[in-house]
Amino acid sequence: MIFKVFYQENPDEVPVREKTKTLYIEAESEREVRQKLRGRTMNIEYIQPLEGAHLEYEKKNPDFKVLEI
Repeated sequence: MIFKVFYQENPDEVPVREKTKTLYIEAESEREVRQKLRGRTMNIEYIQPLEGAHLEYEKKNPDFKVLEI
């Protein structure tokens, strides 16, 4: 399954919507996503599973690239 991760690059700052970034990652569960991203300096705001029409819509985004970990 593909997950969309919303995060802030600096975990020491208060989250601001305009600074929110996203990445896509393949994993079996939200727990596995967190394990794969452990050790990176980021503040994860939300992890959203993508499937069906929503996944197809995201694939049309030119920034869609699944992170290889």
